[in-house]
Amino acid sequence: MRSRHHTITAVFDGFYVALVSNLLLVLGCLPLVMLAFTTEAGRSWPLYALTAPLCAPGLCAVFAVMSAYSAGQSGGVLRTYGRAWRATARPAMLWTAAAMAALVVLAVDARAAWGHRIGALTLPILATLIVLTAATTLLGLVTLADRPTAPLRRVARACVYLAVRRWYLTAASLLVLVLLAQVLAARPAIALGLAAAPLLYVVWANSRFTMRAALDPPTTAPQST
Repeated sequence: MRSRHHTITAVFDGFYVALVSNLLLVLGCLPLVMLAFTTEAGRSWPLYALTAPLCAPGLCAVFAVMSAYSAGQSGGVLRTYGRAWRATARPAMLWTAAAMAALVVLAVDARAAWGHRIGALTLPILATLIVLTAATTLLGLVTLADRPTAPLRRVARACVYLAVRRWYLTAASLLVLVLLAQVLAARPAIALGLAAAPLLYVVWANSRFTMRAALDPPTTAPQST
């Protein structure tokens, strides 16, 4: 009976964390949400690039909530979110601003090469760099959620290396994000109200496992003399 009670409690706790995380995600990414519902993506992509850094701390904070929930920490979802948002605000914005700048440059170069002979050579390279930049950005936000004071250069090196080394996990995370984007475009209420937290949890778990070597370095026992 006690085991059944704990199971029911764990299920309700999971639903609560998921629903509150969805709400906090919408609030933290409100500029992008408003932009998505009021403008056309094809014409306003520069606005998305400018707005994305403002939403990065909110996404980092949601990842921190997922990390705390996975670890069984009981500090309150709102308290964990607020503490993580304050801790990651500056590094997450800087990290995402640099990533958006790189993505804009790569996208402009790809658009310029499209339809030209040189595009046959450069477009595959540019597409690979765009995917790698997106993957590195995602891994960096997950890393900053756990280590908000980590130097960004060190984070960048670790993320690029591990994104390539564990490419299968990187590909899975990006596919889940594409699925979330498709659900958001087709059913915004379902995406923001129900689907976002479970799908982002899969992304966080994949990314956290990818970055495990950097976030949880192995400890060596001291040698006896």
